Amino acid sequence: MSVAGIALTGQVGVQRPELTAAVVEALSGGGRFAGLLGAPRGDGSFELQAVIATTSGFSTIATRLPAGELAYPSLSLAVPAASWYERELHDRYGVEPVGHPRLDPLVLPLPDGDVRPALQPDPLRPATPDPGALEAHASGEGMFTIPYGPVRSGVFEAVEYLVETFGEDIPRLRTRVHHKHRAVDVRFLALDPDDGVLLAERVEGTASVAHAIGYCRALEELGSTPVPAAAELVRVVHAELERIVNHLESMIRHTEGSYQAVANARLALHKERLMRLRAELCGNRFGRNVVVPGGVSGPLRVAPGDARRELERIGDALAGDTAALMATPSFLDRLRGAGVLPPEAVVDHGALGPVGRGSGLADDTRSSRPYGAYPDLGFRSAGARAGGDALARQAVRSEELEESFRLAGEALEELAHERRPLWREGRGPLPDGAALVAVEAPQGELLYLVEVAGGRLDRVKPRPAAFHNFALFPRAFRGDIFTDFVFIEASFGLSIAGVAG
Repeated sequence: MSVAGIALTGQVGVQRPELTAAVVEALSGGGRFAGLLGAPRGDGSFELQAVIATTSGFSTIATRLPAGELAYPSLSLAVPAASWYERELHDRYGVEPVGHPRLDPLVLPLPDGDVRPALQPDPLRPATPDPGALEAHASGEGMFTIPYGPVRSGVFEAVEYLVETFGEDIPRLRTRVHHKHRAVDVRFLALDPDDGVLLAERVEGTASVAHAIGYCRALEELGSTPVPAAAELVRVVHAELERIVNHLESMIRHTEGSYQAVANARLALHKERLMRLRAELCGNRFGRNVVVPGGVSGPLRVAPGDARRELERIGDALAGDTAALMATPSFLDRLRGAGVLPPEAVVDHGALGPVGRGSGLADDTRSSRPYGAYPDLGFRSAGARAGGDALARQAVRSEELEESFRLAGEALEELAHERRPLWREGRGPLPDGAALVAVEAPQGELLYLVEVAGGRLDRVKPRPAAFHNFALFPRAFRGDIFTDFVFIEASFGLSIAGVAG
């Protein structure tokens, strides 16, 4: 068993003016920028941690901002992927990235004169939206801005798109996600570590299992707790069923937008059958209350052999319908060429999950930084596509469906003969410290940073793939028109809850 994580006691510390140079040097050595995290410390200082993904795991480069000096040279000028992270920290804590190219509000916009929560954010403090219009990026004769959302027809998360247009084309698009902001990381504070998994499962409802695994793996890394092999198999079953359902949802939205009524109905039927199977396996349609620190909460509620046979029936029917859909010209024509991401932007940003794999980046945490039962099950990555458009992202998801069915089926086959325990008995109290781990959620790499002090949670910061990828979303609209919107949004497969935090 391997844990894709690091204990943060060995992180590299630098002085405030040296942070950008240290990060650039790490990236030039083959690393990938994975995030910029920050938190207030007890002495009034503020700690910044730049996370760099490597082939063997992660490294962090940290710096401290002294009490009363919440400013530092912006990373974004040299590392554009840091832009949204710096905007979030500015909104949440008032930390000032000096030289940031455009410090628009992101997750918690407040009007001028209002006081940010600074170093002690209050989860019960209402977020007051800024009523003023954001300055437009695009300008020229006939240019105007259409506010689209936060309430839209259908069942969508609350997000406001600001579409800058002069008619039908969309030269620029901006987003406001603060309607969904919940200060989730603050709500973890002082919880018992065993109780924190209940909150982790609710950070992103559509990725409940991935968040539970990420959070628990961080605790297991911190406590050097080995997870029983049988429990790792149960985790794979639920994680891959969750991935299948998420990929299907993206495809369902594509068929709805392209008026593929039969395919839409068929895919929705397969998704519902999978959701019911998930409920039969654990009592919850979202796979909640299964993953716990040290293992899983109990055995599957359905005999593994029976579950595998049902999964195979669904998989066989879905494979036929997916093949027919991906051979339908009227469907492919709507996705082909829509939402093309510039290759250089994808590489520089380090796009994650199907968004990255649809643009030539093959990174998948299950293979690049393997964990759990994936190495034993012989995980095979779907690889990458070079198209960079909605069709390429759809093709990646279609290919990943087959591998997810295989992984879940083989895990169920092994569980049918497994008699070992599902939970590690005799776990002692967690030591004080911090750990950072990654798992592959349906949307891509999910990071979990967990700190424990005095037996309680002192800091928990999830970094969903949706937050990292959504910064690229406006880049996908160069030259597209309004009728392309549904396909581009669906192809990203984003969770606004994961973006807003």
